[in-house]
Amino acid sequence: MAETLRRVLTRDGAAWSGEENTAAAGPPLLLLGAPGSGKTALLFAAALEAAGEGQGPVLFLTRRPLQSLPRGTGTTLDPMRLQKIRFQYPPSTRELFRLLCSAHEAPGPAPSLLLLDGLEEYLAEDPEPQEAAYLIALLLDTAAHFSHRLGPGRDCGLMVALQTQKEADSGDVLHLALLQRYFPAQCWLQPDAPGPGEHGLRACLDPGGLGPRTEWWVTFRSDGEMMIAPWPTQAGDPSSGKGSSSGGQP
Repeated sequence: MAETLRRVLTRDGAAWSGEENTAAAGPPLLLLGAPGSGKTALLFAAALEAAGEGQGPVLFLTRRPLQSLPRGTGTTLDPMRLQKIRFQYPPSTRELFRLLCSAHEAPGPAPSLLLLDGLEEYLAEDPEPQEAAYLIALLLDTAAHFSHRLGPGRDCGLMVALQTQKEADSGDVLHLALLQRYFPAQCWLQPDAPGPGEHGLRACLDPGGLGPRTEWWVTFRSDGEMMIAPWPTQAGDPSSGKGSSSGGQP
């Protein structure tokens, strides 16, 4: 899953180390960030990316419909790709459990990517660790079931977004520790100083041992358009290293 997100962030579709895209989805990926950090926009961009790979539809789970489609996510809003993204809106943890448990009964082709936005809202309904573990197990089992339906050599990827807080309580810490155990690939979205009329963040992608950690500068303009560039120290210009508080684009 880290490779799909890396293609979104590099905006050129290039795989790391010059490797070509393969059917292997890679380990589950956890996308972490504060409120308004662009998690939904990146999830949607990953959905568009996967929808264009010709491996199957994309299942996007979220508590409520998107108010608008994120702009500037690195992939044109091709109607054919949009048609391959199946949105479902389980309004509660109980309904999410029911949807995941009945996934094997769903008609049609198996998804090549399973996305869940707003995991923290479901966890907040019942913060007990065993409930969180049960939900994680259902997500992993559902992705494994879809992989089996896709056939040999093809996997269903899994990507989950979790909102983080500056002052996490003990329950939040336990949930995060549990998630990091089962989601070895992670992408952290960290706020950084933007330019006038913009807000920006630093995206740090760790593919879980399958490649190097990479960072990008992501800016959201006032009209909602998302702009992406390599983090200055990785842009190929040694003189451009500005540190995490640069506030400017490379």
